[in-house]
Amino acid sequence: MKQGNAIPVISQDGLTGYLQRIRSYPMLPPEEETSLAESYRDNGDETAAEKMITSHLRLVAKIAMGYRGYGLPINELISEGNVGLLQSVKRFDPDRGFRLATYAMWWIRAAIQEYILHSWSLVKMGTTASQKKLFFNLRRLKSQMQAIDDGDLRAEQVELIATKLNVSEDDVIMMNRRLAGPDHSLNAPVRMDGEGEWQDWLESDEDSQETSYGKREEFLLRMNMLKSAMSHLNDRERDILTQRRLTESPVTLENLSMAYGISRERIRQIEVRAFEKIRKSIHVELPH
Repeated sequence: MKQGNAIPVISQDGLTGYLQRIRSYPMLPPEEETSLAESYRDNGDETAAEKMITSHLRLVAKIAMGYRGYGLPINELISEGNVGLLQSVKRFDPDRGFRLATYAMWWIRAAIQEYILHSWSLVKMGTTASQKKLFFNLRRLKSQMQAIDDGDLRAEQVELIATKLNVSEDDVIMMNRRLAGPDHSLNAPVRMDGEGEWQDWLESDEDSQETSYGKREEFLLRMNMLKSAMSHLNDRERDILTQRRLTESPVTLENLSMAYGISRERIRQIEVRAFEKIRKSIHVELPH
């Protein structure tokens, strides 16, 4: 797939011009999207792939805008998101019953988050799922608490965040200090008790080949497990779960109730049942 032919270059006309240009690409109706995806999958039709890519550039820009708070240029976030979009188009299987946007947003977010984590890698952020969750949720929780200054959090705030995200209080304190500003002395203590310094956490800017490969393999494994688990749902369960939990703007119970002609409570029950099926299926497939 030739990225240069499908995606406008942001630097040519600036961000404003880029956003104006991508709005000119038409959105694809479901039938056309399926036809294009089949043509690319079965025949390697590059023109079909290009239409799928350009019709989803606005989705990339929208997702990238949500990560502006990490101090990185928005054009770079969009570019990384576009890489994720390309990967999703390459791997998209229309027979699975997903719309491309539902599938692509996982790849777009993963590409942007990997870029952000790499850009902040001078001081180790941590590689566990809980630490990454802390990194990408701390600002939101602080905003909810109206703790938006750059100082240390109060003890009760630290405790609440640690409980909500299931991480240690030390992790919360360390991450908050790191995100509050990059100009800490490397000899400053990491913890309030003075044990350990920031320089103890220094690491190479580059992941090893083994680490990069492992991260990608883990992501692909989880994507495949999700696809496999979704295939066990019937059409109504899959649609309701997708509309309620796998879209940028979840559809309300009221709207789905009207669309299916059943009560809101029944929609909620179907959503919960479908989610439980997904959870159990993924749990069975996880390596032990």
